[in-house]
Amino acid sequence: MTTTTPSNEVAGQDRVPHLTRRDYISTYIRSTFMLGSFNFERMQAIGVCVTMMPAIRRFYTKKEDQAAALTRHLEFYNTHPWISSSIFGVTAAMERQKAAGEDISDADITNVKIGLMGPLAGVGDPLFWGTARPVFAALGASIAADGNILGPLLFFFGLCIIRMATRWYGFKLGYEKGVEIVSEVGGNTLRKLTQTASIMGLFVMGSLVSKWTTINIPVAIATYEKDGKEVTTTVQDILDTLLPGLAALLLTFLCMWLLRKKINAIWIIFGMFAIGIFGYWGGILAPGS
Repeated sequence: MTTTTPSNEVAGQDRVPHLTRRDYISTYIRSTFMLGSFNFERMQAIGVCVTMMPAIRRFYTKKEDQAAALTRHLEFYNTHPWISSSIFGVTAAMERQKAAGEDISDADITNVKIGLMGPLAGVGDPLFWGTARPVFAALGASIAADGNILGPLLFFFGLCIIRMATRWYGFKLGYEKGVEIVSEVGGNTLRKLTQTASIMGLFVMGSLVSKWTTINIPVAIATYEKDGKEVTTTVQDILDTLLPGLAALLLTFLCMWLLRKKINAIWIIFGMFAIGIFGYWGGILAPGS
């Protein structure tokens, strides 16, 4: 059994134009200022409304229809600003269907936006704030520590490239796939993507611990003569024999344990400052090589 699309529905879709490349560019530029009018009543709603203007003007010719569409997008909205572009794409596709006369109500458009806000925020925050930004910051800082200007440039341009690609292709994908993307968000695809990115970020950060963190414990354990020279064995020598970087690894595990115990990260940082200062003053710690 085959189904056919009603001729009036096809005619309605043909009558409503698609977004042009200029509309894509205008939407992208507007989306970068989405947080410029953030408020605590409707969060990012005004930014969403401004971002959707090119699509609304393209799909609706009557002023009253444009006004109604803009009013729809002044409702409460809040999610990750970068990945939000995919929601704009889905919403634009629904607006085009509504303009073509399909059976899509204002509530349908609002419900899709609300349904996508939570899952995509749960992906965007760990993916960008929890993985990409710390990884680029760590890599950039490790390069900048040697006086190389490429360090801060890597951090700045690396994040910019990810942000620009996510906004541009997120909107493009959302608009092309329309409401079909809703079912994908509800599946395992985004959850697997988040887990993979988190594992990669933890791997990179863990590998940088040995490079960044240097602990030197110069406390003497034994002194003896070898080849006419006096040799002193320190605590650090023993630790390096067991496992190079063992002290840094133990310090990392200690910080992880304190964080799991809900100890504020600021207090942990101040505590390490105090241990470093008083440890050096007491001769227990020494500058790393």
